[in-house]
Parts: sequence; C-alpha cells; structure tokens
Amino acid sequence: MTVTNPQAGGAAGISSAVLEPPRPGVIRRLLRDKTALLCLAYLGLAIAASIAAPLFTSASPTASQIANALAPAGGEHPLGTDGVGRDVLAQLLYGGRTSLTGSLIVAGMAVLLGLPAGVIAGYYKGAFDAVASWISSLLMAAPAIVVLLVVLAQFGRSTELAMTVFGVIIAPAVFRLVRSSVVAVREELYVDAARVSGLGDGRIMVRHVLPVVVAPTIIQTAQLAGIAVAIQAGLDFLGLGSANQASWGGMLSDAFQNVYTSPQLLLWPGLAIILTVTAFSLLGTSLRDVLEGGTSRPPRSRPNPAPQTFGGATVIEAAEGGATGRPATDALLEVVGLKVGYPKADGSEGTVVHGIDISLRRGEILALVGESGSGKSQTAFSVLGLLPANARTSASRMIFDGVDLRECSAAAMNQLRGKRIGYIPQEPMSNLDPAFRIGSQLTEPMRHHLGMSRAEAKSEAIRLLERVGITQPGRVFDAYPHQISGGMAQRVLIAGAVSCNPDLLIADEPTTALDVTVQAEVLDLIRELQSERNMGVILVTHNFGVVADLADRVAVMQRGRIVETATAEALFASPRHEYTRELLAASLEDTTPASAGPVGYSMLDAGRPAPRKEAQL
Repeated sequence: MTVTNPQAGGAAGISSAVLEPPRPGVIRRLLRDKTALLCLAYLGLAIAASIAAPLFTSASPTASQIANALAPAGGEHPLGTDGVGRDVLAQLLYGGRTSLTGSLIVAGMAVLLGLPAGVIAGYYKGAFDAVASWISSLLMAAPAIVVLLVVLAQFGRSTELAMTVFGVIIAPAVFRLVRSSVVAVREELYVDAARVSGLGDGRIMVRHVLPVVVAPTIIQTAQLAGIAVAIQAGLDFLGLGSANQASWGGMLSDAFQNVYTSPQLLLWPGLAIILTVTAFSLLGTSLRDVLEGGTSRPPRSRPNPAPQTFGGATVIEAAEGGATGRPATDALLEVVGLKVGYPKADGSEGTVVHGIDISLRRGEILALVGESGSGKSQTAFSVLGLLPANARTSASRMIFDGVDLRECSAAAMNQLRGKRIGYIPQEPMSNLDPAFRIGSQLTEPMRHHLGMSRAEAKSEAIRLLERVGITQPGRVFDAYPHQISGGMAQRVLIAGAVSCNPDLLIADEPTTALDVTVQAEVLDLIRELQSERNMGVILVTHNFGVVADLADRVAVMQRGRIVETATAEALFASPRHEYTRELLAASLEDTTPASAGPVGYSMLDAGRPAPRKEAQL
C-alpha cells in the first residue's frame, strides 16, 4: 500500500498517486473477528430458540404441577421441573423472550430519547442544550430502584413497564455520549463546507454529524443491552416482574428457594444470563475495535473558531440610515459599511471589522490582503452568512445580484450558498468528510440545488474532476479523502465549489496548505475556471505572489479597516498607504520588483513564463 503525503501533490501526484484499495465494510470486518462471530452466533441462537420455543417443547412455561415438583431430568421434562412443577426447558426458552425483549426495550428507549436529543443539543447548543442537560443530570441523580418501585407500585407489576422506565432513566448516558461527540464534530471544517454548499441544518446533522456518532452509540447500545438483561433478571428475582411470564430471573428466584434440594436448577438460568451479558459486552468491545480500526484519520484541531450558524444564516442588521434595495451600480456584490463585533467578557463589544466598503463586478477578481487577524476572513464569512452566532454584524448595504443579504432567511441563504455563491476553503484535507467517499460529497450539492438524478450528478462530478486536472476521475470519485493527496483534495474542493455554476466564488487562502508546485497549478486552475464562467471572485490571501498572478483589484486590510484599494498594477507600481508599502517590503526580495517579483513567486513559477501581472510590476 502506497502512503500518499497529504500535503504534497501536483501533476506528478495527481497522475501517479496510488489509491489505497477500498477497506472492507464494517460488517465484513466484524465477521472476521472470531470473538464477534462467536458472540453473534450465540445471540442469534438464543433469539432463534426463544422465538421458536414451541418447536422445542410442548410444555407450558407457566403451568404448574405440584405433584410433579422437582422432577429429575428425563422423559417429558428434558431438564426437569422446578419447585412448583413447571418445566425447566420451557421456562428457559420462553424466559429468553422476556429477557431479550426487556433488553431491546431498554436499549431502544435509551437510544430513542438520547440520540436525537444529544444531536440537537450538541449541534445548536443554546437553550435546548441547557434544558436537556439539566433533565439529564436530574435523571442520573434519581435512584433508579426507588423510581422503579414507585412506578410498579402505582401501575402494577409489569416487566415491559419496568424496562421502559429503566430505559428512560438510562437515556442520559446515551445523551451525554452523543452530545459530546457532536460538539467535537460540529467544529470540523467539513461541516462548515457542508453549510457553504447550501445544505440545511437537518441534512447536515443526518448526513455529516450523525454518521460520526453512530459508531459510539452502537457500542454503548450493545453494553446497555447486556446491562438490561441483568437488571431485568434482578427485578424478576425480586418478584417485581410480570406474574404470568416466564423469565430467567424468576427461574433464579425459584432455584434459590430449592438450592439445598435441587442446586442444578441454578445452572440453566445462571448460564443463560452470564452468557448473554458476556456476549453483548464482548460484541460491544469488538465493534469498538472494528470501528476504531476503520478510522482513516483522527479529527484535526482547528486553529481558529469555526464559523457557526444559528438557524442557518448570520443575522445582518441594517445599519442606521442605511440604504436598501437594488445597488445603484453594476456590481455583482456591493457591501457598504460592514461592521463585525463580538461581545467581551466585561460586557462590552470588540469590533473586528470597522465599517468597510467593497464591491465586485462579474468576471473580476478582488483580493483581500492583509496580515493574520486583519479581518479578511471575517469579511468573507459575513457575505457567506457563516459568522458565529454571537457575532454582531451590521451593514448599510449588502446586495448580491439584486438580493439583499440582510433580509435573507436561513432557507434563502442555503439556496444561495453552494448554488450561486461558491466557497474554496483552506486546509483541503480537513474540509472533506472522512466518513463519505469523494463522489458522495461532490454529488450531494448538485442533487440538492440542481435537482439532478444520482446518475446525472455522478456523470457531472466525474466530468468536473477531469476538468480540474485529475487524470483518474473515476477512481478519485470512489475514493475516501484519506486516500488522496493534498493537491488532489484541493482540486476536489475547487470542483465542488464550481459544481453548481456559482456567480460569486470566495476563495479563502486556497493554496496555504500546498507546496509551491501545486500552488502554481491550483492558481492556474482558478484563473481558467473564473475566465470560463465569468465569475466574480473574492480572494482572501496574505501572499502577494498570488495577488500578482490572479487579482484585478486589491483591497488592503489592517486591523479591520480597508486602508487602500487599487488595481493590482497600480498597487505594486505605486502603493499609497504606508501599511501597504510595509507589506510589500516584507514580501519582496532586495532586487527590483520587476526582475524578482514577490518572495515565493519565483519559486511558484520556476521554469514558467512570467504571469500577466508580474510583467507589469
């Protein structure tokens, strides 16, 4: 198996990268585990024997014959009878129904309550999270046996009722596990990428968040099923179960009453309980090993807070005295007076973007340039509607092709994102969901926004992969993200960004994670696609080599303000603001700009003709 460097690529990487063979599915890997196979075989046999109990014995599990009490094994009673003359084999088989059904009720109730509550609480947080966490803590603090006794005293002895109540009491364990998993995964970049594609919160939770929490939930459910068998047996042993049902706990209770005269009666229910609980526990352990072994890579930590949404879109308030309606110019995007702030611990508000103005025409590339923390990404995410929920944003005007973004609902923003506004993120490997194949992630936005069939979307996705320079589009389509290089991953993201023919493309540091050879190829690709589709492009970068190669106009940002806007030629030839001159001085070599170009640019274009902008510096 060839291990591909995720941060390298390029033409050679794209043409010669060897994809790993597909890993076997979870079921196949589980069946290769001897312990899991043995546990599944036992549980399958126990379930089948319980369901087909009438085929193995004609005796009633509840009919007692006092005259035939404690009969030895043999004849009509292969395992003998208990202290009141009931057939032990019939009780063992029919009791399996009671115990296994009880474990199913507990596990099902715990997952039914805990899984959706945990997903919603972890994804949205806020008031629902606070209330759900409070209820969860209250249920965990309540003594389970006391609650069961009160319920059974009120409503009568019932195994099904007791197991239902126990399932509710144990649901917080599932809730807490799921919530913590969702809180971790919601910060992943591929979830942001799904939002940028225009997918709604419900679809994101089902397609991208739920698959991550399914594995630990399945493992915990297997453990809970084993615990439920023991709890159900304990309740019946104490006489709190249904009086007219055979159960393994009831068999234990009768056996203890006759332990000195017929100790063998303890053997059969004891073995059934021990083997069943052990099988569930070992199966859960095997599932954990199989699922962890199939993980392609650990979640990446994020250097900065991820853009999150509340209700699907950032709320853009109209600034006082702001204009509304269609823009007065021919701009594709016009933003006037954009401010972004965040609350501080002392209750005040810290402003990170101070009333900036930007405009962009079709077919134009606008570069937002500045040092880290200057507000470039905050500006881009304001247009996308993906700022954190606690962001305070206002603008006098924010018009995209006649649509006032300040008035767009969450659903309206989801229709714009991905379809009319594309986004190319940085860190390509972190923006692809490791749980899904490349093809699935490319076709989902097209099927959602363009209404394509599965076959049409696949055909278009393969065409796009070929268009962005991937020589084996079919194999990449079927690959998982960890099976491709960083350069290929960036090309996949570019294909996804333009898949729905957007009018506006926002590229946030699209070459940061790539080596210089791949950077040059990706820049050429962005320029070609932009020219073909006449898109407006906002390029967020701090690399003046990228600016020289791509940008038509440049807006220089410092501390949340635009200090200078000019054409790329004018900016490099005669920068007006002192901060711009400082940036250029830090980026250029000691030789004259015309012969050397920006630092890193000579590396980018080693052996290539001079780009259109550099020749004019």
